[in-house]
Amino acid sequence: MDKIIITVAPVGAEVTREQNPNLPLTPEEIAEDVFNCWKEGASIAHVHGRDKNGVATQDAEVYRQIIEEIKKRCDIIVQVSTGGAVGMSREVRIAPVSLKPEMATLSTGTCNFGRDVFMNTQDDMEFFATEMKKNGVLPEIEVFDAGMIPNALQLIKKEFVPAKVNFDFVLGVPGAMLGSAKNLVFLSGEIPKNCTWTVAGIGRYELPLAVMAISMGGNVRVGFEDNIFYSKGVVADSNAQLVARISRVAKEVGREVATPDEARKILGIEK
Repeated sequence: MDKIIITVAPVGAEVTREQNPNLPLTPEEIAEDVFNCWKEGASIAHVHGRDKNGVATQDAEVYRQIIEEIKKRCDIIVQVSTGGAVGMSREVRIAPVSLKPEMATLSTGTCNFGRDVFMNTQDDMEFFATEMKKNGVLPEIEVFDAGMIPNALQLIKKEFVPAKVNFDFVLGVPGAMLGSAKNLVFLSGEIPKNCTWTVAGIGRYELPLAVMAISMGGNVRVGFEDNIFYSKGVVADSNAQLVARISRVAKEVGREVATPDEARKILGIEK
């Protein structure tokens, strides 16, 4: 098995300091948090932006500050979100891609998202993919439900995205696919053999699915965007605490943790 790639998602669009007082919000706080996660073994940082009031934003200037602050501290791969927050237009969501980060997320379908709907039409998907290709940004396919895989395969077939991409299975979002072992096995078997995959379990699904992915040869995403707890009822001290646990478990079962440059090689990113 390849070395494991650990992604940290430290912020997200919905989590608040009322839910977890350790949530980083400013560019400097996010960068310092990412740096601490890098020290524990994270090789990708999946970042969202927040404005001065702590509200989700896709403002390219905010992302520029976050990326610059991260690059001052470490060589982690920066992956910007184009999901943004529910209800944002595609023109708003795509803004950070203009900064030409190494990676960006590409959601390949529409699903319920709690009481809301996360909308991604075929035109939206092609729009995001085209902008990423234009800016030399490697997409990561975000899968919240099974039908999003065939959509992604069509994008590959039509050469909107490269033939080799990483799929991120986001499991446990209320209204989308459940975070079960059966679903992870199913989804991982539906993607092309030359592609890699990551699992991002939401809430209580984070740790069991992460452990499962480690043994299956997959990769893992953890962080406050997906889960704010270290154990049941115990709020995590930091994102680095969550990353450190995955590094420790992976090493215990004989999987080495990829450095950012090793992750670039696995994913096909030219530094």
